[in-house]
Amino acid sequence: MFVVPKSAGGRPWLLGSLAAVALASAGAGAWIVHAIAPETQAATSKVRLPERPPVEVVEALPQLKARLDYLGERKQFMGAILVAKGDQVLFRQVYGKANYENDQPLKLDTRFRLASVSKQFTAAAILKLQDEGKLSVDDPVCKWIEACPDAWKPLRIHHLLSHTSGIPDLMAQSEWGRIRVTPRTPQELTETSARYGLQFEPGTKIRYDNAAYNLAAEIVSKASGKPFETYLNDAILKPLGLKDTGSDAHADAQGLAMGYANFPAGLAAQPIANVSVVFGAGALYSTLDDMLVWNQALHKGHVLSDASYAQMIADHAPEGTPKERGRAHRAYGYGIYVNSLGEQVKPAFDDRQIYHTGSWAGFRNLVLYQPEADVTVVVLSNNYHQRDLVFMLSQQAMAEALGREFPTSMNR
Repeated sequence: MFVVPKSAGGRPWLLGSLAAVALASAGAGAWIVHAIAPETQAATSKVRLPERPPVEVVEALPQLKARLDYLGERKQFMGAILVAKGDQVLFRQVYGKANYENDQPLKLDTRFRLASVSKQFTAAAILKLQDEGKLSVDDPVCKWIEACPDAWKPLRIHHLLSHTSGIPDLMAQSEWGRIRVTPRTPQELTETSARYGLQFEPGTKIRYDNAAYNLAAEIVSKASGKPFETYLNDAILKPLGLKDTGSDAHADAQGLAMGYANFPAGLAAQPIANVSVVFGAGALYSTLDDMLVWNQALHKGHVLSDASYAQMIADHAPEGTPKERGRAHRAYGYGIYVNSLGEQVKPAFDDRQIYHTGSWAGFRNLVLYQPEADVTVVVLSNNYHQRDLVFMLSQQAMAEALGREFPTSMNR
């Protein structure tokens, strides 16, 4: 149990040196939470979400519109973009097609695969169960996983959510070639991961880990007594009205865009998603407006308690974590990151952004939230090879919404 001090001066929250709350984790030492919870979260379940805005084209950001019109006319961007300040939509538009083989255009409510943007939902499910008193992020993983290997005895749920477990990622497992294309049950995925030793002592390093998030989803199932997808729907998606968000890990979903990739011969469909192998790490789909509602709900206290939200946005990177390719350190939260992404473009801007990327089966996504100005940016692309463009558009959208100078190039 810990107390999170409130922020001063009317700022929604501050990250970094303004606060440091030490949390003890049994068997894992201690880590530092660099966060102050939002004042707006005092009444987590008492304040109603605002009504959803009508789903219609909005193009009130002229610089972003001009940029996207240029790209769209030349078929250089395919996907959907939404920008909002609070619940006021500043921009909502789509470009390209949901399915080129069927000549099916993208719509404002087309469902996209979220890929790793899904991880924040898994983390929120764990923290929701913590708020319900059914588990703690300090719990040993072996409390919830049957036939738990000896190597996992030092592991806590915290390590799974913060990418500090040492469990080899799916793509680092020797069986990855078969796993990628073969439907697997959660139990089969757990059994496969259990056959490997840890790559490092838990809590000492950061290594991105889809396998750990599959385990976290399995713990959600054990602690709730429901399949992961059922608990997620009952406890989070349905109460928030996210009717176009869900998982197709074990059943085909309707209305999904096709994912694509650029090859020398041209644009190629990527129909084999097999998200069963990332059921807790990347299996969700959603729409622009559902992601707006999700951002508003998560970051304004409609999903988690103050304490659990503070844990989610905290920096859990071990002390001494090196910079990534010379860039400024990004805070590793539970299923989300925090960083000044605008420093990677020119002209640069330094506003902190809460975010996560996603890439899988022909999709490339980036969902952002700037808390002090209450700005949401959602960029969903059904083209795997548009990583840099998705990033650049996200920062152009964020900069214009914040009133910053419009970026024109990357600073990498």
